[in-house]
Amino acid sequence: MAFDEKLMAELELLVKFPRSSLHQGIKIHKNADQDILSAAERLYAKGVIDQPDGGYLTDLGHDLLVHLDQVHSALK
Repeated sequence: MAFDEKLMAELELLVKFPRSSLHQGIKIHKNADQDILSAAERLYAKGVIDQPDGGYLTDLGHDLLVHLDQVHSALK
């Protein structure tokens, strides 16, 4: 298994979502870096976020973020 640039961009965007509340999300502006915009669109297509420009994490997105935090904690 390899972590290519697209997957890394998705992971980096995912960890930017707030953890303190399920009612907080992010908005990615149209003038953001194309890699970020594309990552958001892919996360939306995968059902991880509820809008192609950010929005809120879905249940799947919350689960993934918990797992990412666990991996990060274990490896640091």
